[in-house]
Amino acid sequence: MITIQGLRKCFPNGLEVLRGIDLAIGDGEVVSLIGRSGSGKTTLLRCINFLEEYDAGEIRLDGTPLWYRAATGGARTRMPEPAIRALRQQMGIVFQQFNLFPHMTALENVCLGPSFAHKRPEAEVKALAQQLLERVGLGGKMRSYPYQLSGGEQQRVAIARALAMRPKVLLLDEITSALDPELVGEVLEVIRSLVLERMMMVIVTHELRFAREISHRIAYLSRGQITEIGPPGELLDNPQDSTLKEFLRRMP
Repeated sequence: MITIQGLRKCFPNGLEVLRGIDLAIGDGEVVSLIGRSGSGKTTLLRCINFLEEYDAGEIRLDGTPLWYRAATGGARTRMPEPAIRALRQQMGIVFQQFNLFPHMTALENVCLGPSFAHKRPEAEVKALAQQLLERVGLGGKMRSYPYQLSGGEQQRVAIARALAMRPKVLLLDEITSALDPELVGEVLEVIRSLVLERMMMVIVTHELRFAREISHRIAYLSRGQITEIGPPGELLDNPQDSTLKEFLRRMP
């Protein structure tokens, strides 16, 4: 599981974007993060994967502290880069933009991570990549380049690439926001299949209907804090926080 305690993050301009986040995510659990733009959702996701350093607090994965080591006098030191890279491999992350290598086919994009990071045999990596592309519905597009794929297909390749690292947790940051509406469904269908396989996921989304369907819990962030968290039916149908009520009222 992932446990987050007292997480704080302040940007160089003095803006404190995370103000004491406490959150525990169990094995196989799906937690969706919702809230207005600027509430800290994406920053929290990036801190979990250490794409953003944070100023205070602790993140643990299966009880193991991540990213920093305790030092004398209550201080902390950043872990060495090789240790950070090894820990980061346990967390797959998919962004709004697909970030595929344009000169590589879909198959080559998915093979790249395990080939370099895990040093697996080429035949084993290729078989895994083929299996994952089949799983996301792209068995017929393995040798296509990104420019030959639709936005939804590119995003599905990005999901397969993240899964190729066999992560313990998958982090998804607004993965449908850059897609045309008619392409959203094919990506969401892939996520539904992962829920059935009990993949632990943290999802930043504005798709409230989808969050209701696939989440075990939804966390609402406001001004850098989780002000309400609970099962989808309770949080969306009977919100207690006044800012959440206003947020839901304004959502389509």
